[in-house]
Amino acid sequence: QLLESGGGLVQPGGSLRLSCAVSGFAFSTYAMSWVRQALGKGPEWVSGINGGGSNTNYADSVKGRFTISRDNAKSTLYLQMNSMKPEDTAKYYCVAKRPDGLGPGGYAEFSELWEYDYWGQGTQVTVST
Repeated sequence: QLLESGGGLVQPGGSLRLSCAVSGFAFSTYAMSWVRQALGKGPEWVSGINGGGSNTNYADSVKGRFTISRDNAKSTLYLQMNSMKPEDTAKYYCVAKRPDGLGPGGYAEFSELWEYDYWGQGTQVTVST
């Protein structure tokens, strides 16, 4: 089970931190990612992290503003979002992928939820005045 929290309404330039509490599988062995989907648009991969937390990657649209991290002792994934823009408005999903077949970085960069092994219900983030 993946349970996202931390979404809400924020003004442009503001910050939010999303959390994803995981249970039911060996969290530390899975690559984790965040995927978002804006209303009327297709899903967009946002960021990924390997099982150990040593390797991360970001979509160009969020690079330098968002930071992904994980606490394996707490089985929790995070996404710190700073300098937020209206185009960051979307539903954000926490997703998990077995490391088999991933690239050398050990993180997953798929956009579609079905390409992952597990995903949550999502949390809505709205950036607006």
